[in-house]
Amino acid sequence: MFKLPAWLSLRGKLAELAATGATLLLSVLVFALFFGAWNALGFVLMLLFHELGHYIAARRRGLDVGLPMFIPFVGAWVQLKSRPHDAETEAYVGLGGPLLGTAAAVVAFYFGLHRDSALLVSIAYYGFYLNLFNLIPIPPFDGGHITAVLGPKIWLLGVPVLLALLLYRPSPLLLAMLLVVALVAAPQLLAAWRREPSALQALGYYEVGSAVRWRYALGYLGLAGFLALAAHDAHAILV
Repeated sequence: MFKLPAWLSLRGKLAELAATGATLLLSVLVFALFFGAWNALGFVLMLLFHELGHYIAARRRGLDVGLPMFIPFVGAWVQLKSRPHDAETEAYVGLGGPLLGTAAAVVAFYFGLHRDSALLVSIAYYGFYLNLFNLIPIPPFDGGHITAVLGPKIWLLGVPVLLALLLYRPSPLLLAMLLVVALVAAPQLLAAWRREPSALQALGYYEVGSAVRWRYALGYLGLAGFLALAAHDAHAILV
């Protein structure tokens, strides 16, 4: 009688794990049609490590979080089933993905160089670029969650970054992605532009110490700089 909730919980976890595996496999199969099997597998694994970084960080902060799910040509995500306690927690979870994702890309790059493998260097490049792209300082990108610790107004800097990226690498897929991001982020950006206080601000969500802000700001800038140089070096080897 008392074992039923435990069994239901186990069944739920197994179903969630099966969904993760199924969506991951689907993404590999779809990407393989365009980029080849090994490139597709490497790219999806870079996505997986990135999302596992968010998952681990959320669990370390005691948040209820779902396993990674994948959608081809959209990406992957983990669902936070409980809201972060404050902006520092949001930044911590946001930074977890790019950190683990960067570590995975560095490992691929190292073995690519030492084994003279263009495939591994290419996969590393995917990882570096993916994590750098996600550091754009505007929600729902990770950069928007990380820089939330500095205050919502910092998101206004993400607009020219998005426009510059579109001009630098114009493509229909990128344009579609940025339009979706713009629709999601528009209400928050408008509130920040008008300096309208949000419900979270009223609850003291963004009230963190200056030392915390400096720590995340330096970590964010350092990681972005490293990823930019690493992506450049990996691309230089491939061309």
